Amino acid sequence: MQTLRPAFAALVAVTLVLAGCGGASESDASDPAATGDAVGGDITVFAAASLRATFTELGTRFEAEHPGTSVEFSFAGSSDLATQLISGAPADVFASADTKNMTMAVDAGVVAGDPVDFASNTLTIVTAPGNPDRITSFADLANPDILTVICAPQVPCGAATAAVEAATGADIPAVSEESSVTDVLGKVTSGQADAGLVYVTDAAGAGDSVTAVPFPEASEAVNTYPVATLSGSENDATARAFAEFVTGPVGRDVLARAGFAAP
Repeated sequence: MQTLRPAFAALVAVTLVLAGCGGASESDASDPAATGDAVGGDITVFAAASLRATFTELGTRFEAEHPGTSVEFSFAGSSDLATQLISGAPADVFASADTKNMTMAVDAGVVAGDPVDFASNTLTIVTAPGNPDRITSFADLANPDILTVICAPQVPCGAATAAVEAATGADIPAVSEESSVTDVLGKVTSGQADAGLVYVTDAAGAGDSVTAVPFPEASEAVNTYPVATLSGSENDATARAFAEFVTGPVGRDVLARAGFAAP
């Protein structure tokens, strides 16, 4: 038995080496911490204007959970953001208010991996407090005496508006078409327009400064929000960690409280 011990020891050593070379599990491979990538440093997130309040909160909470990180945001219409990214603007994460603009970014090769849907949103009408024009339906917005503001058609909220117009046969004689949903909201809250079409989350966030008028036809145009890391990111580990934070329990809770629905 004494002569077998060296061979046995060698066999054990080889087994241990092979086990160590087995690599991380599939679940570990998607976790920046498990792969040994450090989560820290700065990242820039391009996010749809309708995500301003929720993503600002998520950025603060992410930084608190990951000391040494800093999240900077650029909020704008999704079409503007996609165009900037395709033109070479540096960023680490992209969160779009629709799948169309995310697909544009994917097709241009600026997205790393597969985008993940994390929320959905629908339109509502907003008016001045108290709804002085007594707007009760989407069809009421076809009245040219009601000064209505909408999003431009290339913007997700504008595409949703066009879809509802097509479904209902109502044609809105908009006094202006804005490049982001927050611009539409601003025209209503400032008194420059009688009504506007925004997301339910924007109406909720505006509080008493507007009156929301829901309409059933909004279900004809539900916008799905995807998030993805970007191929040009210089801080991939932190970018992936933030995207996972958005799609995880904290992100779902913050988004739900703001009125976003599940994707």
